[in-house]
Amino acid sequence: MSDQPSILIVEDQKKVARLLSAYFLAEDFKVDVLHHGDQVISSVIENRPDIILLDIMLPGLDGVTICRHIRKIDAIPIIMITARVDETSILEGLETGADDYICKPFSPKQVVARVKTVLRRCGYDKAKAPRQVGLFSVQSDFRDVSIGSKLLNLTPVEFGILSIMMNRPNTIFSRQELLSMVQGYEHGGYERTIDTHIKNLRKKIASTLPNQQVIVSVYGAGYKFCPE
Repeated sequence: MSDQPSILIVEDQKKVARLLSAYFLAEDFKVDVLHHGDQVISSVIENRPDIILLDIMLPGLDGVTICRHIRKIDAIPIIMITARVDETSILEGLETGADDYICKPFSPKQVVARVKTVLRRCGYDKAKAPRQVGLFSVQSDFRDVSIGSKLLNLTPVEFGILSIMMNRPNTIFSRQELLSMVQGYEHGGYERTIDTHIKNLRKKIASTLPNQQVIVSVYGAGYKFCPE
């Protein structure tokens, strides 16, 4: 297994999917998101995540049918999510092969905790070795980022921003996306505060890599992390 657990979030409500993605990215998961049930089985076969967060009510194939199909070919941990709280629905999901069941509305922190619990129960043990991205080394357990032997002295927000960008190199993140992912809620008119954090990150990186632009501004869009 990779030192980063991978999660597939299957949720047709895009706002909910974005919120969950933000929390799992901040916890150093590799995250994929699908919004339509018909896409799930082929994606699982091709990419095989370490765990699936699966909404029951989906366009196309519903979550129970998807779970039943996956259980015929793989034992990937599956946590069902639904707004249906009656006992029959819960038992149907569990009897189909789901490992756990979470009802809406939920706390994203609770979802992350339940996912980690299921992963541990199913034998997943994240490696303790640092993750390498270009010249950068990330030790998530200690919230440390190093360039070679040089440890960057990052604030918690700076670490969160850099870690999220490093999870998806060369991907453009808007200011609001970065703040929402790090803080877990919408910041409204305060999204420009990200510029201060980025400025500080650049200074700290430049102290070790003075001639390399690692965090790149994309005019009108946001920022991206370029490790090479």
